[in-house]
Amino acid sequence: MRLSRYFLPVLKETPSEAQIVSHRLMLRAGLIKQASAGIYSWLPLGYKVLKKIEDIVHQEQAKAGHLPMLMPTIQSADLWRESGRYDAYGAEMLRITDRHERDMLFTPTAEELITDIFRAHVTSYKDLPLTMYQIQWKFRDEIRPRFGVMRGREFYMKDGYNFDLTKEDALHAYNRHLVSYLRTYERMGLQAIPMRADSGPIGGDDTHEFLVLAETGESEVFYDSEITDLRFGDRAIDYDDRAQCQSVLEEFTSRYARTDETHDAAVFAQIPVERQRVARGIEVGQIFYFGTKYSEAMGALVDDGQGGRVPVHMGSHGIGVSRLVGAIIEASHDDNGIIWPEGVTPFHVGIVNLKQGDASCDAACNDLYKAFVSNGLEPLYDDRTERAGAKFATMDLIGLPWRITVGPRGLAGDTVELTCRRTGESEELSLAAVVARVVEIYAPHMGA
Repeated sequence: MRLSRYFLPVLKETPSEAQIVSHRLMLRAGLIKQASAGIYSWLPLGYKVLKKIEDIVHQEQAKAGHLPMLMPTIQSADLWRESGRYDAYGAEMLRITDRHERDMLFTPTAEELITDIFRAHVTSYKDLPLTMYQIQWKFRDEIRPRFGVMRGREFYMKDGYNFDLTKEDALHAYNRHLVSYLRTYERMGLQAIPMRADSGPIGGDDTHEFLVLAETGESEVFYDSEITDLRFGDRAIDYDDRAQCQSVLEEFTSRYARTDETHDAAVFAQIPVERQRVARGIEVGQIFYFGTKYSEAMGALVDDGQGGRVPVHMGSHGIGVSRLVGAIIEASHDDNGIIWPEGVTPFHVGIVNLKQGDASCDAACNDLYKAFVSNGLEPLYDDRTERAGAKFATMDLIGLPWRITVGPRGLAGDTVELTCRRTGESEELSLAAVVARVVEIYAPHMGA
């Protein structure tokens, strides 16, 4: 993409309503624009990041054997009355009435609707296990929407639901989701710590939140510092192997890590003092096992193979896709702007032409652009007639991980400059070598 043809409304000044880093930078870098309180338009650059995150979620869900689908954003209140949650959910749920005076709602979550789909089509244990998920817009009418996409009213979310014959089977689904989420977050350049949490209005006995440590996090967290040394890495996982999934779960949850809602001071005190940590965290996902809470209330029963009919065991699993954009920025930025991890960057490399209109500079930039495209990468070529300082400031603000600077002086020696956004380190390389270097950097992220 040539920047002269792109829509990138960057701001020099920080809007007064932006209180945290991610909100400030998302507005300044032209990722979003507020439409109303807690509701945002996603502009082209922000939308590209949102889709990169969504793609990673889809890929990791597919590896775990989960089936994508899509449910409506508007649901009938009757289903929620069946489960008993229509009145219990609270004022965050936007309740509406259609022209026929039927009570409807804008979905904050979809346990009732997915259970209704299941009970209409699945009657035998032979069709289990089953896990389906969607990535879709949700709405919760926050009393005080703030912090940009971190606590908005409308948000983009992956919500998945498993159906199993027994509690043992459902807990394997729980473990499988925890493992797949660890892989998902690491691919985004994040370390998300699973923490024992409170189930809230979803309900259930077992639940873990995934939190990214950040000073602006709304949750206070207490944890053993050893947990921050853990990495999932590139280990191979067989999601049907119960022992393997259980082993990974134990590895990542055996050390103390809890939110303030479930913190146990006595247990925390048993950790060596030098490993005790208290910090803030941003929730980016949560998994639940809630047994037969919805299946019993809504009659989601299956033949158990022994002549009986039993309610299925269920769980739900959410990832805040739009919230992750803000969380990644909170975890990865500096005074000059965003620093995107390679896995989610909107463009793989920025090309800065220091002398637009110079024949050699223009030709070199065009050659680089074509070479990256032919290698399956997306470059952003700053071909504007701006001064060099303005071009560098824009690249730093929008946070592309790698920048190539092309100027007459370097080309006189047949080189261009490759700069790492995270470290600021630069190296001089030939055109062929810089293409090879960037392609090598992104090889682990392509088609993962």
